[in-house]
Amino acid sequence: MSFSAVVMAAGQGTRMRSKTPKVLHEICGRPMVHWPVLAARTAGAATIVVVGSPDGSLEAHLPEGVAHVVQPIQDGTGGAVAAATGALPDSGPVVILSGDVPLITAEAIRALVDAHAAGGAAATMVTAILDDATGYGRVVRAADGSVEAVVETKADGDATPEQLQIREVNTGIFCFDAAALRSVLPRVGTDNAQHERYLPDTLPLLRADGLAVAAHVIDDPAMTAGINDRVQLAQVTAAARARILEAHMRAGVTVIDPGTTDVDVTVTIGQDTLLEPGTVLRGATHIGAGCRVGPQVTLTDCTLRDNVTIRHAFGVEATAHDDVTIGPYAYLRPGTVLRERAKAGTFVEIKNSDIGAGAKVPHLSYIGDADVGEGTNLGAATITANYDGRHKHRTTIGRDVRSGVDVTFVAPVTVGDRAVTGAGSVITKDVAAGALGIARARQTNLEDYADRQHAPDTQDGNGA
Repeated sequence: MSFSAVVMAAGQGTRMRSKTPKVLHEICGRPMVHWPVLAARTAGAATIVVVGSPDGSLEAHLPEGVAHVVQPIQDGTGGAVAAATGALPDSGPVVILSGDVPLITAEAIRALVDAHAAGGAAATMVTAILDDATGYGRVVRAADGSVEAVVETKADGDATPEQLQIREVNTGIFCFDAAALRSVLPRVGTDNAQHERYLPDTLPLLRADGLAVAAHVIDDPAMTAGINDRVQLAQVTAAARARILEAHMRAGVTVIDPGTTDVDVTVTIGQDTLLEPGTVLRGATHIGAGCRVGPQVTLTDCTLRDNVTIRHAFGVEATAHDDVTIGPYAYLRPGTVLRERAKAGTFVEIKNSDIGAGAKVPHLSYIGDADVGEGTNLGAATITANYDGRHKHRTTIGRDVRSGVDVTFVAPVTVGDRAVTGAGSVITKDVAAGALGIARARQTNLEDYADRQHAPDTQDGNGA
C-alpha cells in the first residue's frame, strides 16, 4: 500500500548546545534527519515531507525529492503536522516520524503501515514497553484494548500518579488516515502545562467521532530512542554503529573487535574482508573482497579493490587496486592511485600520484604530483620536489626505474624506462631511458684528519 510520511524536525534542540541544528548532527556519516527520511523512502513512501523551523536551516540539507515546509511557530507536534498537511495527498495512510528518532527502520515502518491497513483504524500509534518510562507519554487503553488517550508527562500536573505507573509509552510514531487527520487537527487545543498542541491529543477526538484508534507495539524499543542532548547522541550513535557492523558481519565480513571499529552507514565492504581493531571507515569508502584492514587504519572516501592489505595508515580520497600493500604508517592523500601489486611502505606519503603496477615506494618517502611506471622501485628517502613556490609541477618516472636512496627529483622532470639514479642525487634534468643519473659532488677524503684535529697546539700564548 502506498503511503506518505511526515518527519517533524522543527525543534530548536537547545540542549545540544550547538550552532548546528540538532537534526543535522551526524550519526555514522549521515545527518540525523536523513535516517528516518531514508527509512521511509526505503519502506515505499510516495511523498515525504520534512517540517522545519522558520530559519530554513534544513532545506538545503535534505535528500533530493523530499518536500520541506515551515512550522511558523513552535506550538508542538500537533502544529508541526498541521503545517505539513498542505503538502500531503488528500487520502491514504500518513506516517508521522521524528527527525530526532533516527533508528527507526524501513521494516518497522512497513509493518506499521500494514498493521494500520489490516486494523481499519483511523489512527495507529507505535508503542513500546519500557522498564523506565520517565519522560515519555503514557498510553491509556480502553477496556477493549484500543487506545483511549496518550497522557504527556513533560511537566508536573500533566499526568496522575496512576497514569505515571503505566509502562506502555508513546514513541511519537503514528499512522493516520489522511482525511481523519485533517478533520481533527484544527480541534487540538493547548490546555496543558506546556501550552502546546500535542499530536496525541488527536486520538480522543477521533474516538469521540466514533473512529477507532489502535496501537502497534514495537519489539525493539531502541528503534524509537530519541535524541535531546549529546549524551543521547553518543548512545544512539553507538547503537547505529553496532547495527551497521552486525549487517556487515552477517554479510561475510570479519570484525575482530566491534567495540573499537567504526564504520559509516555509507561504506561498502566485500566478503572475506577482515577489519582489525582501531579501523575507522568514513564517507563513500568502498572495500573490496579479501582485504585486511588495520589495525589502526582510518580511511575517508577511499576505494580498496580486492585483496588489499593496509596497516597503521591514514587515507583520504585514495584508490588501491588489487593486491596492493600499504603501511605501516603510510599517508595516502587525495588523488593517490596505487595500481595492482604496488606497495606504499613505512612512513611514506603520497599525494595526487599514480603508482604503477608492481611499483614500490618502500619507506621514508614523499611522492607528490608524480606518475611512477610499472615495476619501478624508489629507494628510501625519495622525494619529489613538486612546488616551486608558485606552481605545482609533475614528475614522470618510467617503468623499471631504480632510484638510489636519498634522491630528490625536482619537478618538472622525466626519468626514462629502466633508468638508474645514484644515491644522494638531486635530479634537476631529464634522465634518458636506460641511463644513470648522478647529481652530487665528488667525494674527497682528507688523510689523518682526525689526528690533526686533536694534535697539541705548539704555539705559545704570543703566537710565536
